[in-house]
Amino acid sequence: MANFGFIIDNRRCIGCHACTVACKSEHEVPIGVNRTWVKYIEKGQFPNSRRLFSVMRCNHCDNAPCVEICPVTALFRRPDGIVDFDNRRCIGCKACMQACPYDALYIDPNTNTAAKCNYCAHRIDIGLEPACVNVCPTQAIISGDLDDPESKISQLKSRQQVTARKTEKGTLPSLFYIDADSDSLDPVATEVEESSMWGSQSSGVGHYAQHSQHALDRLGELLSLGERSDMIQNDPATTPPPETKAAGIVQSMAPLPRRAYDAPQKGVLWGWQVSGYLWTKSIATGVVMVPLLAHLLNLVNVSSSVEMIGILIAMFFMALTGGLLVWDLDQPKRFLNVLLRPQWRSWLVRGAYIITAFMAVLLVYAVMILTDRGFFFESFVQLVLFLLAALTATYTAFLFAQAKGRDFWQSPMLPLHMLNHAVIAGAATLTFIDLTGTDAWQTFLQTVLKITLLVNLVSTGFELFSPHPTVDSSRVANSIWRGHYRFLFWGGVIGMGTLAPLILLALMPELPQVAGILAVCGVFIAQHIWVRAPQQIPLS
Repeated sequence: MANFGFIIDNRRCIGCHACTVACKSEHEVPIGVNRTWVKYIEKGQFPNSRRLFSVMRCNHCDNAPCVEICPVTALFRRPDGIVDFDNRRCIGCKACMQACPYDALYIDPNTNTAAKCNYCAHRIDIGLEPACVNVCPTQAIISGDLDDPESKISQLKSRQQVTARKTEKGTLPSLFYIDADSDSLDPVATEVEESSMWGSQSSGVGHYAQHSQHALDRLGELLSLGERSDMIQNDPATTPPPETKAAGIVQSMAPLPRRAYDAPQKGVLWGWQVSGYLWTKSIATGVVMVPLLAHLLNLVNVSSSVEMIGILIAMFFMALTGGLLVWDLDQPKRFLNVLLRPQWRSWLVRGAYIITAFMAVLLVYAVMILTDRGFFFESFVQLVLFLLAALTATYTAFLFAQAKGRDFWQSPMLPLHMLNHAVIAGAATLTFIDLTGTDAWQTFLQTVLKITLLVNLVSTGFELFSPHPTVDSSRVANSIWRGHYRFLFWGGVIGMGTLAPLILLALMPELPQVAGILAVCGVFIAQHIWVRAPQQIPLS
């Protein structure tokens, strides 16, 4: 069986965009989105300057993260190595776009489904080459079977030194470059500008039109507070040697490479609906976990009235969670495909079934409470319900971990954040329910709230200020604590959402509800930042 791939020969590419036009014509790709595009990079300073071209597209990875995260098998890898898609199954969840490290996928504004380069599979099936290969005037795009030692692409790959993009992601890409320029292939090496000499391309069409302002703001968000200058100063290629500084010789730093032409940026794909569903899910699971924790550890007696009100609150907020999940889809009518046509490796599918199981066991437990309990297996049901609530609170962390395009979401701290946020939100919400007639329940809630707020303070500090494994994750952390999100972070998450509730609980324990309101608001702001900030790092 063949193993199809591409080689882009940058020694030959002239940046004519014939491949882009041929691709658009072959697949009727709408204006504003691209399956294949050419990125222009300008380096140096006049008169010693040059322009470089890089063709960008799907890398048809052997270990494609978009295939793994897709919940409905709309994306799949064929036996011949081509990563293809079926838009009749796609629900428009945009998870594949977050998973792709190469920014190769987009939402088609005509179908509201994902789309990308599919290697012109319909042409391959009848013995033809992809349209972009046929039309390239300099034969800079070479396609063929990488496993066939007699093929042109295999021989070229064996003779020439080739480079692939982001191999550290473990995707095993099948797109290679000859004479590649690192600044062209590295998305963070060049600034994402609002416009260029070729005209503004920031707004996009269809799905992306609503995100145009995010794209316009991206440069200021990422490079605020001298972040760019810090990166320059730490780069040996742009830092004057020590002997030059000692001699007092003034040297002008070489200008950074700049993008002269590129495809429109996609902006924030998972917006406030995703932040909102994390928040509602935290409240729904937290109000169940906190009373169950008291039961399982035999810490305090919890009245049936408190538990039933907590269950009703959980059901209400889980209904909101489901509504927000469906609202965020570009094909909401196909939501049931997640349950009826599941792709089990996707944590979106696993999460849907975890939520279903959580709600089913929650109903069983509610019936047990209403029938005066006394069941011999009550402790077992409580344990199962607690575990399902914890999984419901944290499964999104594993979904985010499948989004390999976003380095900051790969943090092992993310499940702890989500679980802790759920307990904070649950304890804070339950401070408004006092039907026990004693102070033991409120004392327990305040103790839980204090502990989890302190855990949140420590874990957040560790997350942001410990060394980060990649440049992308480091840039996100910088944008949170000293960049674009610094006021929301310090004022909303740390000040209002953590320190203020701790102070109130210490000085005015008779008013835990005020501390609870502030803590719940802080949880939402933290989740909003953690969802949004990583998406503002360019992937191509």
